[in-house]
Amino acid sequence: MAEERKGFLREAVELFGFRIGRPEKEAPLPSFVPPSNDDGAIAINEGGAFGTTVDLDNRIKSETQLITKYREMALQPEAEKAIDDIVNEAIIIDDNKMPVEMDLDEIEDLSDDIKDIMRDEFTHCLKLLKMNTKGYDVFRNWYVDGKLFYHIVIDLKSPKLGIRELRYIDPRKIKKVKKPIRDKKSLATSNQLGKEILEKKYQEFYIYQSKGTNDSNSGIKIAPDAIAYCHSGVMDTRNYNILGHMHKAIKPLNQLRMLEDATVIYRLARAPERRIFYIDVGNLPKQKAEQYLRDMMVKHKNKLVYDANTGEVRDDRKFLTMLEDYWLPRREGGRGTEITTLPGGQNLGELEDVQYFRRKLYESLNVPVSRLEQETQFNVGRASEITRDEIKFSKFITRLRSKFSELFMILLEKQLLLKGVMTFGEWNEIKDLIKFDYQEDNHFSELRDAEVLRERLTLLQEIDQYTGKYFSTDWIRTNVLKQTDEEKENLDKQMADEAEAEAEVPSDEEE
Repeated sequence: MAEERKGFLREAVELFGFRIGRPEKEAPLPSFVPPSNDDGAIAINEGGAFGTTVDLDNRIKSETQLITKYREMALQPEAEKAIDDIVNEAIIIDDNKMPVEMDLDEIEDLSDDIKDIMRDEFTHCLKLLKMNTKGYDVFRNWYVDGKLFYHIVIDLKSPKLGIRELRYIDPRKIKKVKKPIRDKKSLATSNQLGKEILEKKYQEFYIYQSKGTNDSNSGIKIAPDAIAYCHSGVMDTRNYNILGHMHKAIKPLNQLRMLEDATVIYRLARAPERRIFYIDVGNLPKQKAEQYLRDMMVKHKNKLVYDANTGEVRDDRKFLTMLEDYWLPRREGGRGTEITTLPGGQNLGELEDVQYFRRKLYESLNVPVSRLEQETQFNVGRASEITRDEIKFSKFITRLRSKFSELFMILLEKQLLLKGVMTFGEWNEIKDLIKFDYQEDNHFSELRDAEVLRERLTLLQEIDQYTGKYFSTDWIRTNVLKQTDEEKENLDKQMADEAEAEAEVPSDEEE
């Protein structure tokens, strides 16, 4: 085990960065189903990542444009407000505490000293991410882009110092690549189906291009251990590309913008009332009739405009806009010269269709529609008054936090292995037992806990008369008060100590 700790950097470094010498993995069992591509990595052929057999341009180009589209959407007021609600609920910034803490209570095989070291190293990773000051920005970048990349910088001469720096990488400039490694001896005598079954390993690495991954197929190959990669977990219909959580809001936001523009244009064109001049031109020829009509227009048209740049009054009578009057000729035999009014558009104040798409945008982002209403105020009331949409939103935030916690797991693993705190085998045994507790909104948490305790005490009063007859005390403490065995033991000890302390205090009669 000590030899394993010392040998994690013995392998030759063929890629940029560092590679931890992981133990050889066991060959997977034969299967006709290929490994799941849940990280959005590009599967390439044996020609290499930089050969002509790789079709990176179209895939990366569309993905790069998609991330740019997400960022443009995040600048829109309605989408920005919804994103702000999501990030504020997920990351609670407190001056005295980190936004997230590590819970190691379920790990029983580790000593308290090792747990304290793990907590210190986890705090070190949070400080490298600057979660206490920039936690909002880190989570927002992950949510909007759907991906988050960090370059793990270490001292190759002294790797036991651990992670020295974390540098953010634009997801449009880096891509994960997966190259299959086949058993050529077996493939020579196998059919096409056997080729898929006998495919054993994948060589994984990252490609970084400073000008963006859609420029060319060349770039810097980076070892996977040198990159901390966390994605949204949302896959496209082909199970090929990673999508962001904002992807399903693209259509509602485009519809909202288009409808708002159409509403503005309609109001500009139809809001004012305009006059219609029917000018009697008699039996004049066409050219003279048109000239007579223009003369009448100029005679009755006086448009003086003040120029704010020069301070002069300018005569713009030669311009005729769509918002001004209409002049129409009328032949002899009809009615004479007439002036009528063209009414403006009706129902210009109705915005129900715009509000519909605003609600649809919020629903696509899983944000309660009630948060759109400006009149809706924060109600510090009972927890039972919380709407169903808010409960669904709370569960959605929990799912986001769970997925985002993969970033902490990656950084903690690298830090513990580099410093030699534990081996790969030890880490694999405990990693599924590590939990992360995020800071909650204090007002809502207190109200929720008080409400739950109140309901339990009310139920306890109703069931107290049946204690010892139909229900035991231990059953009531377990099923009504929801006390764990550890809580029961601690409470019994505290009550015994309090009873003993009260027995030692002399009463007034004894004195």
